[in-house]
Amino acid sequence: MRNTAHALIASAFATFAASSVCAQAPAMLQPPAANDPVQVLASRLDLARYKATIKGLTQFGDRRQGTDRNANAVTWIEMQLKGYGCANVERITYDYQPAAPAAPTLDSAGRAAAAATRAQAATFGSAQGGGRMRGVRTRTGVNIDSLAQKDLTLRALNSQPTKPGMRQEIVCTKVGSTHPGEMYIIGAHMDGHGWGEAANDDGSGTALVMELARIMS
Repeated sequence: MRNTAHALIASAFATFAASSVCAQAPAMLQPPAANDPVQVLASRLDLARYKATIKGLTQFGDRRQGTDRNANAVTWIEMQLKGYGCANVERITYDYQPAAPAAPTLDSAGRAAAAATRAQAATFGSAQGGGRMRGVRTRTGVNIDSLAQKDLTLRALNSQPTKPGMRQEIVCTKVGSTHPGEMYIIGAHMDGHGWGEAANDDGSGTALVMELARIMS
């Protein structure tokens, strides 16, 4: 599971969630119409503030769950939401105890296939039938090698390992007036993994949720 910054809003603002991208450009060119809630909300979006929020999240490194840097980021997000004027900001606490990973096993066919894959990878640029390999030809996935992070300050910041135990998430609730009985959920996980700053996975998504919470408050 991943920590999530959530904004719960009523349907009075639902149209904005679906239409803000389309409405953003015209809203920047002309004053928002008094009777158009989409343009009013879109006009409040601020790219500089959005980028500043992403930068603020990166100060905690990758914010991996089960670490102090994650807990510190949760506190920071909570303070930001309250500073925006969000009411009903609360924390959800749960206990995360993952099952022990099973040891991978391969039968004889699986071992043969793996050996063939390694042999083909060893011959860089070769392919069956004399063709040329295309696409991604290097290992992909999450970096688990701390030495691959050349920034020593960031490497030190991300050095605390994750551990099972209590986790927390931040929830901000906004009750609308048109359909207060309906609920819409906007969220993004804010933790990352890989010895970096997790600016895009998923600092950018978390910052967007926070920006939406700000303009709706």
